[in-house]
Amino acid sequence: MKRTLSFLSSAVLALSVMGAQAASLKMAYDADPVSLDPYEQLSGGTIQLSHMTYDPLVRWTQDLEFEPRLAEKWERIDENTMRFHLRKGVKFHSGNDFTAKDVVFTFKRLQESPDFKGIFSPFKEAVMIDDYTVDMVTKAPFPLMLNNMTYIFPMDSEFFSGTDENGNPKDAMVKHGDSFASRHISGTGPFTVDYREQGVRVEFKRNPNYWDTTSPGNVDNITLTPIKEGPTRVAALLSGDVDFIAPVPPSDHERIKKNENVELVTMSGTRIISLQLNGERVEAFKNPKVRMAINYAINQQGIVDKIMKGFATPAAQFSPAGYLGHNESLTPRYDLEKAKQLMKEAGYEDGFSITMMAPNNRYVNDEKIAQAAASMLARINIKVDLKTIPKAQYWPEFDKRSADIMMIGWHSDTEDTNNFFEFLSACPNTETGMGQYNSGNYCNPAVDKMMVEANSETDTEKRAALMQSMEKAVYDDAGFVPLHWQNLSWGARKGVEAEAVVNVLNFPYLGDLVVEE
Repeated sequence: MKRTLSFLSSAVLALSVMGAQAASLKMAYDADPVSLDPYEQLSGGTIQLSHMTYDPLVRWTQDLEFEPRLAEKWERIDENTMRFHLRKGVKFHSGNDFTAKDVVFTFKRLQESPDFKGIFSPFKEAVMIDDYTVDMVTKAPFPLMLNNMTYIFPMDSEFFSGTDENGNPKDAMVKHGDSFASRHISGTGPFTVDYREQGVRVEFKRNPNYWDTTSPGNVDNITLTPIKEGPTRVAALLSGDVDFIAPVPPSDHERIKKNENVELVTMSGTRIISLQLNGERVEAFKNPKVRMAINYAINQQGIVDKIMKGFATPAAQFSPAGYLGHNESLTPRYDLEKAKQLMKEAGYEDGFSITMMAPNNRYVNDEKIAQAAASMLARINIKVDLKTIPKAQYWPEFDKRSADIMMIGWHSDTEDTNNFFEFLSACPNTETGMGQYNSGNYCNPAVDKMMVEANSETDTEKRAALMQSMEKAVYDDAGFVPLHWQNLSWGARKGVEAEAVVNVLNFPYLGDLVVEE
């Protein structure tokens, strides 16, 4: 068992900051966070945890506007510099005061994170002006300054300084390993972690000194239980064993709609589910005709109709409709006969054997989707040895590029097209962090050049044209296999006002949740 350091005593909890009707919440997700370190892994689960235990400088509202959080206000100093004025009187869970030094400490850690440094590659530095003022400086004009500030969850620099009991730096970032930061929390957020047993449960306690006294949230403690199987998760909600679940499998939506004691909350999503083809492992994948044949062999609409029960949108590119880079001319291209013809032209009419790996508790119906894709590839004589594993085991394998085809889902947390390219298609570069989640090792220098240009283009029309050209180039090159954009769904018992705190980013702001017992 792993127990995290808690700064909350039962006596203090009894004097809850919530004036009346403090409530408890039992929730079940398909998996629990793999680490308590907010910058060990760039994943939805990590950022969900960060919004519970930390606070960002700026966060998204439900209508995708920017809302001040630890930064109260900001102004442009020059074309490369934005000044942020920090909230005073905020304390970390440890009792330490939050100041600009914590923002600078966190920014430096972001720049060192294998997963996050690519996002912050346009930045030059964070400069502490005084205790409550910090300048964020980019290398060139950058149109997504505020978007990126939603990633900065200031960490307690004093708490994470020095060494642990083993003599290791407390701020050490150990991916998929055991570190002080992966086991301890000291944020400014509405909850701290009171107990954690990986894969079993996480218990959260309300922070009695939480700075946001205007928050309507009345939840004092939360128990998160990971339940991998969708029907089991739904059954737990319907039986009253849990109060809030996510996601709800599309096949179980009607079960919830028909029950008067629970509610279903749904939302169109922007997370692309895709397959990446590793040309460094499979010689055939270097041939664009083979990559194109695989794209023609995959029936996206069939997967959406049969597996997702219509609760998804077939995709042909990274960017969903509404993003600047969305290219309306690109459509899914399922055509089995065309796929077979391309395999013949490439000299692979008799096919070949490959391995495929996918998670079985990260995306909605991920295992079933992988099985369907494997069956579709068999029709063009590509024999697939498929392995599906829980996400806690999957991510280390993904980082090692352990299979010829790997599944990856990605939501652009900056709500911008370029984020997809930076992580999923950029030529992999460990120094810059670009292509960190490009397990196919796909590389198109011309696209990367446009990507860099788009990062400094402040004219919206020019920027949109650049990113739409990037989408077209990767589409024509069959750089990856887009499947669909996954919709979002949550289930809650009556009295849990989930609709007010969920959003298209799938980062529920549970600190603001109101629960009627």
